[in-house]
Amino acid sequence: MTTIKRVLIHSSLILLGSSLLAACSPQGSPQVDTSVDASRYDLQLDIKAYMNMVLDPISDVLWDYAGWVDDVNTGYEELYPTNDEEWLMVQQRAAQLIEAGNALALPGRAMDDDGWVTYANALSQAASLAYSAASSRNQEDFFQAGAQIYSVCSACHQTYNPEISKFVNKN
Repeated sequence: MTTIKRVLIHSSLILLGSSLLAACSPQGSPQVDTSVDASRYDLQLDIKAYMNMVLDPISDVLWDYAGWVDDVNTGYEELYPTNDEEWLMVQQRAAQLIEAGNALALPGRAMDDDGWVTYANALSQAASLAYSAASSRNQEDFFQAGAQIYSVCSACHQTYNPEISKFVNKN
């Protein structure tokens, strides 16, 4: 997928998913159990490697199959899965993203027991919507779930890594 198409998709997802940002407030967030020994978990990947090697590739696949592109040169193109194998593949990626959100909240990986865990849980919840939409092959729900995933990621990045926007906006 070209950079232009990806930017168009991501821009659309930002607009459609902005309502989720209010739902990501830290109020009522689950607390990290600090009594759990973080050494029980294999956390070889630091957060940057985890994002680059796990979260980003999974999310990119979901976004690559959601929505549409109307390009002046190539015309209108729908991005949704077109067969059972593709729907199964995006359903599998959504399942992986549910668990990747859980892994963000592990002791030793969670940055704090407030906002970080709220965002991690919101990511899993949005991925669960994508999983259900892929299971029922509902294009609109799949698109909306992708928008929510993007909103959660953007809000978390703004909170914990505001410098990332410099890299995102260069493409």
